[in-house]
Amino acid sequence: MIAVKGCPVTSAAPLPIPRAAGSLPFIGHALRMRDNLGFIDSLRDTREPLVEIVLQPGTRTVVVQDPALIHQMLKALAPTLDKGRLYDKLGQLLGDSVVTATGRPHVRKRRQLQPAFAHTEISRYVDIMRTEVTATVADWERGRPLDVREAMVGLSLDMLAKTVFAGSLDDAVFRRLRSDLSVVMNGVGVRLMLPDWAERLPLPFNRRFDRARAGVRATVNTAVEELQASGHDTGDMLSMLLRAIDEETGEPLTGHQIASEILTLAVAGTETTASVLSWTLYELARHPGIEARVLAELDEVLGERPVALDDVARLPYLNRVITETLRLHHPGWLVTRRTTEEIRLGEWTLPAGTELAYCQHALHRDPERFPDPLTFDPDRWNDPAQEPPPGAFLPFGDGKHKCMGDRFARTEMVTALATMLRSVRLELAEGQAVRQVARLTVRPRALRMTVLPRNRPRAGARH
Repeated sequence: MIAVKGCPVTSAAPLPIPRAAGSLPFIGHALRMRDNLGFIDSLRDTREPLVEIVLQPGTRTVVVQDPALIHQMLKALAPTLDKGRLYDKLGQLLGDSVVTATGRPHVRKRRQLQPAFAHTEISRYVDIMRTEVTATVADWERGRPLDVREAMVGLSLDMLAKTVFAGSLDDAVFRRLRSDLSVVMNGVGVRLMLPDWAERLPLPFNRRFDRARAGVRATVNTAVEELQASGHDTGDMLSMLLRAIDEETGEPLTGHQIASEILTLAVAGTETTASVLSWTLYELARHPGIEARVLAELDEVLGERPVALDDVARLPYLNRVITETLRLHHPGWLVTRRTTEEIRLGEWTLPAGTELAYCQHALHRDPERFPDPLTFDPDRWNDPAQEPPPGAFLPFGDGKHKCMGDRFARTEMVTALATMLRSVRLELAEGQAVRQVARLTVRPRALRMTVLPRNRPRAGARH
């Protein structure tokens, strides 16, 4: 016997999964997905552990809303799942990479990339990141409005490209690569929401995307060939990838394989970093008391010197600010998996081929786990005993597909914020409303802030 909401039923009767309201014949929930984030957020109001939605005719997608079931899905059931339609689409657009691969290929690719995120490598990246942030902030015109979202996208692209190609590209090639990566990154977010046939239409948007993707691959292939011919190790991520061996073939990675990894890192890494940095700057501008505490911590820990890797762990309040941003403004709005065989998820039996999904953005705003969830409160992370249960807070995912760049990403965000905040103050216009939009990530639709100089007291001066 099993029970549903306190009512016993026989085990022979399968537990029904309710379908979200608004599904129409032939198109399912396509109209409701015009406001995709609002639609997914609204499912929480049903208080159902599982809710079925129809994103494509003939495809069943089950949104998992209960943290315990999400934890089971990502951990215990992981061997029976592949990554689902979202990652199928990413693979079509970007190629086979560690983010899109499943099973043994994923494990193999993960091992190939792991050295790039070792402590020693991240330590070297911090100097590159800090240099890029300093140069970017120096170009901001004081007293003038800044499109913060676009500025953070540009900064994230620069930091990633410099760590990948630190010594492998001249300035002209680097600028072309950066431009192509920006087009690809913006295009992926749109294409993920379109049916496959729409990508083949002779539209300017499609031609621009295809040219940019081909441009990135051509740039990477040329850089690979030149590095191989020179025999030099330039100390960047590209050199590390050139040293990697494909465990299946025993051969070095091809230029195509390396280009797929770099394309995926660029799209997955820069878009999320840009969104989190944008939202953090927004919340600090809205909460001057929180910003003052961050600045006081930076002065106490750093004094006049620049931030270094060891400082990341020595800035607990800034880390709590970032954690709270990852809770309230998580960039992920839909993460997918797919059953490869019949599974048992909680009390429900799901057949092979069932698409599963969960939404970090909605999950992190659940009032049952996070009191007063719409309030930005870094101090909610003060007490480790009050941490949410497994499956309730997933800033970098969980299980065997947990983001392997989580430490890199947090280091990047701490470095960027510690450098920016001590140089400038970003001010919101009074009464400015900032709307969120879900494309590839949940990001501000428009975030314009005025750049003002930061008048900081000199070390040793009285406060």
